[in-house]
Amino acid sequence: MDGSAPHGRDLGLRRPVERRLARLASEGIGHDELGRRFRRKPETIGRMLAMGRLHRPDVQGLQQGDVLRPVERRILRWRGAEESYEDIGRRFRRGPGFIEQVEKLAHYKLAR
Repeated sequence: MDGSAPHGRDLGLRRPVERRLARLASEGIGHDELGRRFRRKPETIGRMLAMGRLHRPDVQGLQQGDVLRPVERRILRWRGAEESYEDIGRRFRRGPGFIEQVEKLAHYKLAR
């Protein structure tokens, strides 16, 4: 294989299993054998290969530089609006102690 991405797609944007399947398929291994190796039906292997060729936006680029998880961003936003730990906890079906712990972790991450 020459290292070029199939259909102009960057190999880094695919999941590891998709990259491995594509490489093995390009080496001439059939769907039946790939299915046996990956413990999937040959039809599933065909779908996985087809899905791997679809364009997927660079999700990592959108989140680059953001150190907080979505739950941490929400909790900080609601705490900034003076929501109580109890009210936020009900939204997440968690106790107020958990919400306070996540808030402290988020502040720690931002301070680093």
